[in-house]
Amino acid sequence: RKGTQDQEPTPSTNLLLRPSLSEHSTPTVAMEAAIAVLVSQFKTHAGRDGAATTLSRDEFHSLVRNQLPNLVKNSADPAVIDRLMSSLDENNDGELTFNEFWQLIGTLAGKQAGLTQ
Repeated sequence: RKGTQDQEPTPSTNLLLRPSLSEHSTPTVAMEAAIAVLVSQFKTHAGRDGAATTLSRDEFHSLVRNQLPNLVKNSADPAVIDRLMSSLDENNDGELTFNEFWQLIGTLAGKQAGLTQ
């Protein structure tokens, strides 16, 4: 969905969402734990250089190489990762927001589950 990466949730979505888990609370169910890990890894890598809320090229390369080496084909090839980043970077600013990054997670999860090609 082009142009939606920085939009707030709709009012109906807001009714369903609780405030985020604090950094000190521990998720007690598998899906909450999985989301916490994804958010934590994004924040860890995004905080290395530049803006703490986006992934730079180098941060994205590091995240893919270290955290997704078995799910992203040719994850050690910088040119492949550059093309992947370009395909996710909807506003072409050279950085990935969390929502732009989330597109990759959704695609990988769908392929892993055999739900997408």
